[in-house]
Amino acid sequence: MTRPWLGVVADDLTGAGDLADAVCEAGGSAIVVVGTPGAPPPDCDAAVVALKSRTAPRDRAVAESLAAGRWLVDAGCTTLYQKYCSTFDSTDDGNIGPVADALADLVAGDGTAPVSVGTPATPRVGRTVYQGHLFVGRQLLSESPLRDHPLTPMRDPDLVRVLGRQTAARVALVDRATVAAGPDRVATAIEAARRDGARHVLADAVGDDDLDTIAAALLRGPTRPLVGGAAGLAAALARARSGATAPASTPGPASGGSGAVASSSAPAGSEARASSSAPAGNDLPAARVVPVVPAGRRLILSGSCSARTREQVDTFPGPRIPLSPVDLDVDFAGAVAGVLAALDAAYRSVEEPVLVSSSADPAQVAEFEVRLGAGRSAELLEAATAEIAVRAVADLAVRRLLVAGGETSGAVVHGLGLGALRVGPAVGPGLPWMVPDPGPRLALLLKSGNFGDPDLFTTAWHRCP
Repeated sequence: MTRPWLGVVADDLTGAGDLADAVCEAGGSAIVVVGTPGAPPPDCDAAVVALKSRTAPRDRAVAESLAAGRWLVDAGCTTLYQKYCSTFDSTDDGNIGPVADALADLVAGDGTAPVSVGTPATPRVGRTVYQGHLFVGRQLLSESPLRDHPLTPMRDPDLVRVLGRQTAARVALVDRATVAAGPDRVATAIEAARRDGARHVLADAVGDDDLDTIAAALLRGPTRPLVGGAAGLAAALARARSGATAPASTPGPASGGSGAVASSSAPAGSEARASSSAPAGNDLPAARVVPVVPAGRRLILSGSCSARTREQVDTFPGPRIPLSPVDLDVDFAGAVAGVLAALDAAYRSVEEPVLVSSSADPAQVAEFEVRLGAGRSAELLEAATAEIAVRAVADLAVRRLLVAGGETSGAVVHGLGLGALRVGPAVGPGLPWMVPDPGPRLALLLKSGNFGDPDLFTTAWHRCP
């Protein structure tokens, strides 16, 4: 029996898949558990609990994260990991700090120091942290398109300051010079910060070698360290355990997300991520083998309003069906029925994928917020997209779904009643196809908003199980 060594509490579903993909690329095995789990996890190296807590009310986010953390500890995980976005998506009233506080208390219950250590840095896709400031490519976070995110606008690049507004605990920084000095210096700096009263420690990282240094320092620490970050640091932890070495960092597209660092997590001598361009089949490592999915129709559900997703929508050459929150507010059932009728008609005339999109630019999103009230647009669209997915699977023989957006993905998976997802072949960094196990035989690609090439909606299907 393989008990998981890495236990992950993820604040959304696409981030969970991103991190699970990173572990699989490092040669490990991972399972994504949807929602607060019950039964013990199956054999795997990493058990990843996917919550919908990034923008949830604080009390609920903390309670669900703590329940997931306890389950992971009880399952025998020796490293507890708080997964958040590589752009640290969280407002001043957000949940990264409160969840970190709660998980630190949980770890402290084991008699270890109540300190969390982490970084959202993902160097291979342009997410770097220097002097505590988060960069997206060459731009400070506050100058990137993330400043206008409809739910979590990021207008302060100083992560120590951002996290400090979410928790009463002290937040410290391990700077780049310390990281460059090696694991011993990092471990010493973390211990010094803890003794000085810090409960949360953030670290600079501008390259994958920095992540490896931080990971090595963490694995020398307490029996059950509490780590926070994007998929990049998780990949580094997997490398540290296996003795693999990250390839030299190369600049990546700023449009990527934390999952893209998974491309650096393969053990030395293994095939690179480029092998994902080959057809799915017997070339898959054991960790990525998933149950066979029967033939069926293909559906794209796009709810993300990120710049990259809007580009993917614009690039898609196939049939498109719009989904409007205004229409849903006037007549929810009628609007959903109209989309389903349009889907049925499209499938009768073409065999290619069909796109249902509610993606909008920042100005449109702001207009919807004013017209419908704060949060109403997102609430309507998530409920409608989930219902469309359920009806499309039940009535229109859809068996393969590509869903764009973390909140949208969570709504769809919860609507379908899925419990656990096996990680299958990836079409790109942080973009694995997954299959429910147990559950209906469906293939799902759950895409974070900024992930994927512009033509992803057309090219993703060649690796579909």
